Amino acid sequence: MTTATKRSEPDACTLLDADHRKVKKMFKEYDEMAGSRAANAAEKRRELANEICMELIIHTQLEEEIFYPPLREAIKETDLLDEAEVEHASAKDLIAQIQQATEVDDMYDAKVKVLGEYIDHHVKEERGELFVKARAARGVDLVAMRAQLEARKEELMQEMMAAA
Repeated sequence: MTTATKRSEPDACTLLDADHRKVKKMFKEYDEMAGSRAANAAEKRRELANEICMELIIHTQLEEEIFYPPLREAIKETDLLDEAEVEHASAKDLIAQIQQATEVDDMYDAKVKVLGEYIDHHVKEERGELFVKARAARGVDLVAMRAQLEARKEELMQEMMAAA
């Protein structure tokens, strides 16, 4: 298989970026609903926020378990990976606050908004820098990794659905 053929195949970065786009769309939808005082608006916002949180929990776990470790071995400058893990920790903290909130009020909306901003920043760095380095790294089969990510994602989704 030529490098050109290999690069045109969907890889781990393609799958992770599809997650990024899905969550960005969900954050946009939440922003449009934020602050609404309509009947059952708070319930709808909580449901969407919970869905966002579930997607992000799964996504960060996939990156930490499957995507980041081989990159740490393959690329010299791991500062991007260190930053990504710190960003994940900040996101996880906000996710926990959102999930534990008893009221869907202005503070709740603010937490979801800030989480969206964190994720947007994280995505820009991954797309612009980390994915570029990952695709250039020797010895990292991102096409095979995609299959691994898909399988693990399915497992995690089933686990979360069973726990809900």
